[in-house]
Amino acid sequence: MYFSSFPVMPYDSIGDYEFKTVTNILRRVALRSKVKTNVLVFDTYQVKEGETPEMLAAKLYNDPELHWVVLMVNDITDVYHQWPMHMGQFNQYVTEKYSNINAIHHYEIAQSSGDTTTKIWIENDVDSDAYTDATPVTNYEYELELNDEKSKIRLLKTEYVRQVVSEFKSLIGASNF
Repeated sequence: MYFSSFPVMPYDSIGDYEFKTVTNILRRVALRSKVKTNVLVFDTYQVKEGETPEMLAAKLYNDPELHWVVLMVNDITDVYHQWPMHMGQFNQYVTEKYSNINAIHHYEIAQSSGDTTTKIWIENDVDSDAYTDATPVTNYEYELELNDEKSKIRLLKTEYVRQVVSEFKSLIGASNF
């Protein structure tokens, strides 16, 4: 459904004037900034272990092919690197990325004024003894926090899906040539 709305164009990939009709996958449409900032249009959601955009679209919108709505709302263009990994993938990723997953990635200290739950990052090469209350953060913990952050997404409320799909089809098919 997603690519069926995209315009087609003649394309000569070799330069021999033998044009083929191809789908223009480079065309992009995004939510209007006014919509993006309207909190009444979205619900917040914590992606559960193993959930995919297709699963969420099926559960919320009764159509797994509307997975692109879930991705577009969250500005996700690369599901392999911007969607949360399940633990098997995550463990493999961390093991391949770091020679020692338990090595110190950086240190953190609690902010001393204002919101004291906010952590301040101290680089690993800074003398950590200067910060007596600094907490070491391992490579594994650092990557786990990044992965957990990816699991906090926004979902378009069901009453707005039809309108977004309709507007998407209209905009994506509009010609700019």
